[in-house]
Amino acid sequence: MTTARPALDPELSELLADMPLMSQLSPEVLEHLRQLPSTPVESLLAHRRVDRREVTVPAKDGAPIPLSVFSPADTDRTTAAPCVYWMHGGGMVMGDRFSQIDIPLEWLDEFGAVVVSVDYRLAPEATGTALVDDCYQGLLWLSEHAEELGVDPARIVVAGASAGGGLAAGVTLLARDLGTPAIAAQMLICPMLDHRNTSTSSRQYSRGPGIWTREMNEFAWRAVLGDLNDDEVPQYVSPALAEDLSGLPTTYIDTGSAEVFRDEDTDYATRIWAAGGQAELHVWAGGFHGFDALYPQADISATARRTRTDWLARLLRTVST
Repeated sequence: MTTARPALDPELSELLADMPLMSQLSPEVLEHLRQLPSTPVESLLAHRRVDRREVTVPAKDGAPIPLSVFSPADTDRTTAAPCVYWMHGGGMVMGDRFSQIDIPLEWLDEFGAVVVSVDYRLAPEATGTALVDDCYQGLLWLSEHAEELGVDPARIVVAGASAGGGLAAGVTLLARDLGTPAIAAQMLICPMLDHRNTSTSSRQYSRGPGIWTREMNEFAWRAVLGDLNDDEVPQYVSPALAEDLSGLPTTYIDTGSAEVFRDEDTDYATRIWAAGGQAELHVWAGGFHGFDALYPQADISATARRTRTDWLARLLRTVST
């Protein structure tokens, strides 16, 4: 198979030139990455009028799941707010509830949305359905406490980036199948959807350094799946396995043309359309994995982020309060 790859966006290529890249993950490298300083959420909140609340909800097995709730500091609110339920990236093996939190905080600014971010347990310490179940339990808590939080239960958007995008897709499938809670939309940003790792784009971004390579993806999925065989993997863990994508809420998916997840993401959108659902798909030419989170100042990143916000604005106008 050809090793040719779509070219990077020129501005992103220049920015990426100074970034130390990896080709593989190992337990030792993962341990080092986990020890790096976490996202300085306080600096993101310093210029915003935001009320912050920290809560803990029980997982299915009783383990504590931390949630952070960010609400506009507006005591004059007369109508319930939309809500973004956020799942962070990091391959399901690293990161925390503040990772990429700048993305949904922009929607707090723009729409007065309440942002709830979940600190699901990570692999390999947690495996199988534990991670998606943690996210689902957090969503149930949010739905049950919507009135207390000033949230409109008809305007809850499930969103996430990378691993968080895959978990958001899994949570949405789970909510559909269990019949609760109601989800207005899912926003899947470069989502990690398919443990099989066999697509053309997966093979293109192999055997070399990158932001997220096929080999790194294989390591992460092995950590998540634990002892599960391929025929034992639930669709809620690897959403690309879902045979039925009907009955899902309206969906936004974006990805880069120059990344591992390109093909599984575009296929997921195609299959939603085939099932009669609604999806908006953007493939950003020359975008590598997570480009807009890593370099938000780049022109292509600003365009991608603005396009998501415009889509969310259209969605929120069509959902009754």
